[in-house]
Amino acid sequence: MKRKFLNVLGLLLVAAMLLTACGPAATEPPPPAATEAPAATQAPVATEPPAPVEKTITIGFTSSLTGSQEVSSKRQVAGFNLWMNQVNEAGGIALGDGSTVKFAAVTYDDESNKERVQELYTRLVTEDNADFLISPYSSGLTAAASIVAEQNGKIMITAGAAEDDAYKTGNTGLFQLYTPGSLYLISTVDMLKTLDPEAKVAIVHENDKFSTSVVEGLKPYLESQGFEIVLEEGYATETTDFGPVINKLVDSGATVLLGGGHYPDGSTFARQLYERKAGLKFISLLVAPADSKFPELGDAALGVSTSSQWELKATHTEEEAAALGIPWYGPTGEDFAAAYEAATTEKPTYHVAGGYTAGLILQKAIENADSVDPEKVKAALEAMDIFTFYGGIKFDTSPEAHGLQTSHQMVVAQWQKNDAGELVRQVIWPADVATADPLYPVPAP
Repeated sequence: MKRKFLNVLGLLLVAAMLLTACGPAATEPPPPAATEAPAATQAPVATEPPAPVEKTITIGFTSSLTGSQEVSSKRQVAGFNLWMNQVNEAGGIALGDGSTVKFAAVTYDDESNKERVQELYTRLVTEDNADFLISPYSSGLTAAASIVAEQNGKIMITAGAAEDDAYKTGNTGLFQLYTPGSLYLISTVDMLKTLDPEAKVAIVHENDKFSTSVVEGLKPYLESQGFEIVLEEGYATETTDFGPVINKLVDSGATVLLGGGHYPDGSTFARQLYERKAGLKFISLLVAPADSKFPELGDAALGVSTSSQWELKATHTEEEAAALGIPWYGPTGEDFAAAYEAATTEKPTYHVAGGYTAGLILQKAIENADSVDPEKVKAALEAMDIFTFYGGIKFDTSPEAHGLQTSHQMVVAQWQKNDAGELVRQVIWPADVATADPLYPVPAP
């Protein structure tokens, strides 16, 4: 029995020793747990960069599909649409935050009516939520639209309005593209001074805001240059019979006529002057002779001149900008004209160029601001000083005339016949960009 007990005890001791040998030594700390490699799902996952955010900016404006401003207004809109289509088709304007800006237009027919303009621009702002505004065509309609724009704190680029007064009423959101009306005929007077300093001048003009502002700038300049003004006569916009006005013109002894208004009255006036054989040496009318439709008058168009905001034959160039030390922006005049002709089969007038450039300077302001925030865009417009195919673009920033154009200059163009006997519009002043000498005196009917 005793032997059996000892055997059992021996077995227990052997087992205990074996267990101790298999376990860790009491004096050694447990080894550190093995660090496992990160699971594949913990590694950074390559992802595509987020798609650029596309912002669509709404530009609101009215156009005259009917009424007295129809011809010029449609051309202005055609130029603006060309710009907008080009920008959108090119992918929009890229901003520094990775977003892109494209444009959509909301527009209505204002019927050449001021009351309708105010109603429609109010709708554009309050219902259509237009981000920026372009003016209608003509100074009178633009003056009506500017009230709505200013009351609602909207930037409005005035593409077809030369009258000065809208920029002298405390407005802060208007930016004028055209040479101001008060300077419209200054170049023509300078040319007359070289051609016939003894000319007797008649001023006959439409009684509207634009034409009146032109005359207000013209009269003191004529007098300062020593010209005698023998007649000043206004006529209503809807005038179709200029017989009484022409009678006064002939009786005055005038040799030069300066004036006019817009396309319907100007083209009618030119035709009736020709039919009456008024015997003038020189005729310069506003707006109408700048349109490509004017040669439809036939010989009545020959010799008629106009002050023009832009002419392809005297288009501005990058070299011209470099000589002036002003940054160049946008396409060449030739590229602009080719694109417009490809889209419409028509050659661009200055109204078309103005509509296109209105979009172009908004584009430049957004790029410079790197934002579509209206206050930043406004600051960029106020700081703008660039040269385009259309000419210089810079705005007065004084409280007295905020937004008035200060850089753009006019040329004088005249309808003449080429070697084939076709009526073509030639640039006759300034002399350094002239494509032909002036017809002076104009051929008698």
